[in-house]
Amino acid sequence: MKRSRFTEEQIIAMIKEQEAGMATAEVCRKHGVSSASFYKYKAKYGGMDVSDARKLKALEDENAKLKKLLAEQMLDNAILKDVAAKKW
Repeated sequence: MKRSRFTEEQIIAMIKEQEAGMATAEVCRKHGVSSASFYKYKAKYGGMDVSDARKLKALEDENAKLKKLLAEQMLDNAILKDVAAKKW
């Protein structure tokens, strides 16, 4: 997945600016981001604090690690079943 140019803190600051009354187009222009990206960020980080965003990022990283481990284990099991199923 492509990494964002902005940190979670910067994204949350952008959202807070918009919620404070600044126009969305102006916030996007100021930070050099498209309105589609801004709304995507708002959907993901809207209503969060910086600490919440950090916890979310840590959970996403841990989830990705666990999914990778599970996939490797399932592959190992499939290989072992293949070897065991062959007739000698």
